[in-house]
Amino acid sequence: MWDLPGPGHEPASPASAGGLSTTAPPGKPRAVVLWVSLRDLRTFKVEHEFDAFSGSLSDFDVHGNLLATCGFSSRLTGLACDRFLKVYDLRMMRAITPLQVHVDPAFLRFIPTYTSRLAIISQSGQCQFCEPTGLANPADIFHVNPVGPLLMTFDVSASKQALAFGDSEGCVHLWTDSPEPSFNPYSRETEFALPCLVDSLPPLDWSQDLLPLSLIPVPLTTDTLLSDWPAANSAPAPRRAPPVDAEILRTMKKVGFIGYAPNPRTRLRNQASSSCSEQGLLFVAIPYRLKESDSEFDSFSQVTESPIGREEEPHRHMVSKKYRKVTIKYSKLGLEDFDFKHYNKTLFAGLEPHIPNAYCNCMIQVLYFLEPVRCLIQNHLCQKEFCLACELGFLFHMLDLSRGDPCQGSNFLRAFRTIPEASALGLILADSDEASGKGNLARLIQRWNRFILTQLHQDLQELEVPQAYRGAGGSSFCSSGDSVIGQLFSCEMENCSLCRCGSETVRASSTLLFTLSYPEGSNTDKTGKNCDFAQVLKRSICLEQNTQAWCDNCEKYQPTIQTRNICHLPDILVINCEVNSLKEADFWRMQAEVAFKIAIKKHGGEISKNKEFALADWKELGSPEGMLMCPSIEELKNVWLPFSIRMKMTKNKGLDVCNWTDGDEMQWGPARAEEEHGVYVYDLMATVVHILDSRTGGSLVAHIKVGETYHQRKEGVTHQQWYLFNDFLIEPIDKHEAVQFDMNWKVPAILYYIKRNLNSKYNLNIKNPIEASVLLAEASLARKQRKTHTTFIPLMLNEMPQVGDLVGLDAEFVTLNEEEAELRSDGTKSTIKPSQMSVARITCVRGQGPNEGIPFIDDYISTQEQVVDYLTQYSGIKPGDLDAKISSKHLTTLKSTYLKLRFLIDIGVKFVGHGLQKDFRVINLMVPKDQVLDTVYLFHMPRKRMISLRFLAWYFLDLKIQGETHDSIEDARTALQLYRKYLELSKNGTEPESFHKVLKGLYEKGRKMDWKVPEPEGQTSPKNAAVFSSVLAL
Repeated sequence: MWDLPGPGHEPASPASAGGLSTTAPPGKPRAVVLWVSLRDLRTFKVEHEFDAFSGSLSDFDVHGNLLATCGFSSRLTGLACDRFLKVYDLRMMRAITPLQVHVDPAFLRFIPTYTSRLAIISQSGQCQFCEPTGLANPADIFHVNPVGPLLMTFDVSASKQALAFGDSEGCVHLWTDSPEPSFNPYSRETEFALPCLVDSLPPLDWSQDLLPLSLIPVPLTTDTLLSDWPAANSAPAPRRAPPVDAEILRTMKKVGFIGYAPNPRTRLRNQASSSCSEQGLLFVAIPYRLKESDSEFDSFSQVTESPIGREEEPHRHMVSKKYRKVTIKYSKLGLEDFDFKHYNKTLFAGLEPHIPNAYCNCMIQVLYFLEPVRCLIQNHLCQKEFCLACELGFLFHMLDLSRGDPCQGSNFLRAFRTIPEASALGLILADSDEASGKGNLARLIQRWNRFILTQLHQDLQELEVPQAYRGAGGSSFCSSGDSVIGQLFSCEMENCSLCRCGSETVRASSTLLFTLSYPEGSNTDKTGKNCDFAQVLKRSICLEQNTQAWCDNCEKYQPTIQTRNICHLPDILVINCEVNSLKEADFWRMQAEVAFKIAIKKHGGEISKNKEFALADWKELGSPEGMLMCPSIEELKNVWLPFSIRMKMTKNKGLDVCNWTDGDEMQWGPARAEEEHGVYVYDLMATVVHILDSRTGGSLVAHIKVGETYHQRKEGVTHQQWYLFNDFLIEPIDKHEAVQFDMNWKVPAILYYIKRNLNSKYNLNIKNPIEASVLLAEASLARKQRKTHTTFIPLMLNEMPQVGDLVGLDAEFVTLNEEEAELRSDGTKSTIKPSQMSVARITCVRGQGPNEGIPFIDDYISTQEQVVDYLTQYSGIKPGDLDAKISSKHLTTLKSTYLKLRFLIDIGVKFVGHGLQKDFRVINLMVPKDQVLDTVYLFHMPRKRMISLRFLAWYFLDLKIQGETHDSIEDARTALQLYRKYLELSKNGTEPESFHKVLKGLYEKGRKMDWKVPEPEGQTSPKNAAVFSSVLAL
């Protein structure tokens, strides 16, 4: 059924005509149609909707899987007939290529005699036939000669051999395709015979290899059958035991060698783990097959393989728009025309999500907005090639420099993928698993949280700083045998094991984070018992459990009681929520309902009846007295987490934990001299949540409370504000939104609490640890590299760059992963994921002085990742150039070259090059705009194409470069010469009008030459003769 609703009136009696259902009030004209709805004939529910025209719908027809429509569009002067027919594919439920016709379509019908032709009729009598799936249609137009001025109706006979037209004078015009057409004057549907009531034999599926032939009925016989094998030739094949539920294994307690666990209630009574019906065989007994499925509440098996179409019908999903997984829409220009400002109105920097294993972007933002961690990490520098602390410090530096532009953590994630412990913990996802959302993101980010804190703690314990990198590497935070990560996050504990023989063993330990341990039986308790978050946290920190342990006194394993006592509280309290099943999710949901009822009663219990409440019934919440100073109802929903908690160390090594509110602070006064009395107040700083979305497989976002120092540094104001960080989407939010968790789609994963006045305890000065010594000569990693092959001269001490010096830069890249694209039904290509590039060669040439044009950096970057394409034609990189065993180039690590460029950026030099935006993006550097002189923009007119370096060099410098391959030294030197030419033509930028005329001549010449450099025969490129003997003679 097709439902065509119209605006402006209430639906009246339906008027149907040929399967067309519209609504028209009695005595009034037919309603204006705006969209087409597909309804289920059994339930009459709307299954899908198609947007028709901006004005109204004139006619439509259906044939097979195609729906064709014509109508009117809104113009400045009113409604105008749209000459584009919209065609929809009902299999994919989306529009295909529209058809442009040469008449004003008022009526249309399919004529599927031989092909699915369309007849398009205008009211003036013009008729055109075309194919709905063809890109090119003949423009033959036939004319109907009506008696009246307009045609009012049109239809096709059931035999498809005649066309009938009705005009405004009441005349009917008949067109036929033969002199004697066939008509069916009593057209009705074919009546079929009743189904056979005799029981038929069950159908046999011959595609099943395990189908027993005994199901085929055969006559009875007394002879021996071939299947009557003796018992000696057969053996019993029992079913394999199904896997034990993970929830049972998690909650199981062992007594001796026997384990006991409560029923997780994940299956109905007498329900088997798999059945024959799941395999599609109702009557066939086949061997037992283990079912591989995830019974957790956040598993998604309906994620579309293609991301195209995932954003359709957003109103049908409960996930708020700002929480949905954001994707970058790539065009033929890449990222240049993508508007990141639409997603981020602030000056804070987001992170791009298309890099492999970028699921940790939210946690990187959390660590960045911890002021002591940010300063500590940026003060660290070591000689280790793949050091997460160093790479995280480089990324934090980029986030500091950015003014709202997104950054990418490609170098950090590159180092992360090389750490064996990360791979062993399952933290490195395959591209297919990450794209399809098959990974358990909540559990994954909690493991990543524990891993990154441990790894940073280990990296920062290295106190020996190389001479070349000396500076602030040995941070003032550090003490011998410890790191600042340990001082910030570590909690000292005593683990006591008490055997039943009375023997007690005490062992000191420390941890960087805690995992919430929920009360037993919380999933079965439906009474709504109130349980504060502080109680659950205390139970998780001071954990007590019964387990089997070795007793030295008994000299055997004995049941022991293990308790944990806190000796010292951390400055930053990190909590993994471990909401990995329906049990924990129901506990959070139940406690939020109880907290909601308590909050309503606390403020008088006034709830308006015209409001909808999902958590509580308004009749049960007390008398409607005045609710003075009460927050809004929406702010009280789904809230169980407190903004502050108060923790106190007792004399007997106990711990008191309670929720701390603003009212408590007004009653007891601000927490002063906390350390003297052992009382600490922790404020909620960040929450990391898992967004459940069946379309995309879910995502991870963070709510972060940004402090005054960050606002002062970025925006020049001093205040605190909560923000939502969803990759490159950053949006300010209300503080209550950070603690509201609708367990249907928003599940808490990680919590960060920090002590009040934390920043005052640490030195937050950042000292740049990169010194000028990084530019001095260094040894090559290549074993076969010779001195005679050196292509650069390192800087001398008297050549150290100063502020404002020019440096020519060019970089070459290789491809690690090919581009992922999808071909649409209309023939257009949509980029799903761009190709992953890696820097392979970086060249810097002197921009002034007697050695101008001589390179002082020409590093080939060693890579351990598999290279898919060396792009030799465009990069000049050949297989083997990046391999330390066989390369003859000056090979070095990416970190070593990165430090050289960082020093040049920090010192204030200006980089000259062609297409530097892409170079810095792949190198993963953030360079201030006033330090970039890009010739691709210097020689560019607005709304015109970008011009290649090869064409600019030929036009302005009479040089022919980039013959067979590219050479970064040649490109950097050419960019410097072009910049000098730009200063000459524009008179140092003082005569823009004269330079504009030069650019107009450049573009006119380019159009005539089709932007190609002529290659006359017998003439060699000037680059072949431009050899610098001073470089080759090294």
